[in-house]
Amino acid sequence: MKRRLRRQVKNSGSPKWMVTYSDMVTLILVFFILLFSMSQIDQHRFQVISESFQNRMIFDFFPSSVPMEYPSDSSGTGGNDGGHGDEDGLPVANNETDDSSENEEEEEGTAQRSSLEDNVQSFLNENNLNGIISTNRTEEGVSLVLQDSILFETGEAEILKSAEGFLNKVGEFLQGIPNRVRVEGHTDSRPIYNYRYPSNWELSGARASSVIRYLIDNFAIDSQRFTSVDYAETRPVASNTSEENMQKNRRVEIVILETKEGAE
Repeated sequence: MKRRLRRQVKNSGSPKWMVTYSDMVTLILVFFILLFSMSQIDQHRFQVISESFQNRMIFDFFPSSVPMEYPSDSSGTGGNDGGHGDEDGLPVANNETDDSSENEEEEEGTAQRSSLEDNVQSFLNENNLNGIISTNRTEEGVSLVLQDSILFETGEAEILKSAEGFLNKVGEFLQGIPNRVRVEGHTDSRPIYNYRYPSNWELSGARASSVIRYLIDNFAIDSQRFTSVDYAETRPVASNTSEENMQKNRRVEIVILETKEGAE
């Protein structure tokens, strides 16, 4: 048998070295395109981007979402080292200045109240009035509490002669300070019916007015510093269940306010 000769099929494609050559040319082309694109960059924009990467605050406020193997102490929930960020790591306004101003105002107000209280207590000690006049510390100032039995007859609003000595000392004290004064009249819960005082409202108001009128008439105190308030039986300091408690509720309070004369 005759052997059939295999025909050698010629490869009609490009030589293998052309593939490598074309790859090299392509890479060179890309390289030159890259160089060309960089040569046309906006210098101003490039400078802004460069400075933004150099600014450490960006990395402080927007930390990486990938957890660090050894996180530093400065990395917290807020993502910054000052603790002034919210839960999402965004910066929030710093209120230290406002807080310090508020603290200074509170300290100043506390100092003024303490000074006024010290002055009132010194006045009571120097005049031996601690057993007669009691004091209450309030947010508005200091209150001098006088029981009605010291100042008035039962159901009356005319100041007793025996009470003038105490009021004279109070007047001398008020004469030496510029603070505004509110005089409050209080009664117990027992009703009153007569032609002058149809109810405890009229009685408590008349008693407060009598104290103010006495201080203005006998001392050089501007009447604009005074305010009269009648509370009747609406603000008891004890339950009206016994004579002793009722006596505590029948009182006149001279409240020395922190506000000075001429201030609102």
